[in-house]
Amino acid sequence: MLKTLTQIARIGIVTEPLPPTDEVLRVRQVLQKRILEVMGRALCIRAIDAGSCNGCELEIHALNNPVYNLEGIGIRFVASPRHADLLLVTGPVSKHMEIALTRTYVATPDPKLVVALGDCGCTGGIFGEGYASLGRVSNVIPVDVAVPGCPPHPTRILAGILTAISTAHPKA
Repeated sequence: MLKTLTQIARIGIVTEPLPPTDEVLRVRQVLQKRILEVMGRALCIRAIDAGSCNGCELEIHALNNPVYNLEGIGIRFVASPRHADLLLVTGPVSKHMEIALTRTYVATPDPKLVVALGDCGCTGGIFGEGYASLGRVSNVIPVDVAVPGCPPHPTRILAGILTAISTAHPKA
């Protein structure tokens, strides 16, 4: 035992260096600060699937896990567009969803923000425009921010939300 304690005293504490700061934590901190500056309260998001393959929805659900913890930074998802500040729209807009998407947009109180998510929401993706698809979200409702990717990483979704808030309220 004495030999071990002598060795510890001679060598000192040996540990691994600290890992580099994670990009997710920086985006979360900036987003949380910005939400409180602009909104003064929680940011309420209404997610709308306008005809996607559900890849983007899986990434949106990942935002609620303990790694990203949206509730902890002041973002929550709501069921009613009347309570929403931001619409998060995924997928190319199918013809069957056009009326529902338009009504949801109209029901959202002003000032409202719209984020088109994924390649399909931004450009129409592989579906494009055709007999069953109206293509990108901006063909139906005005879009403030487009977040490309198939599907976009949760960090990019957070950055898109931050961009939407920052562009809507640049001086706050």
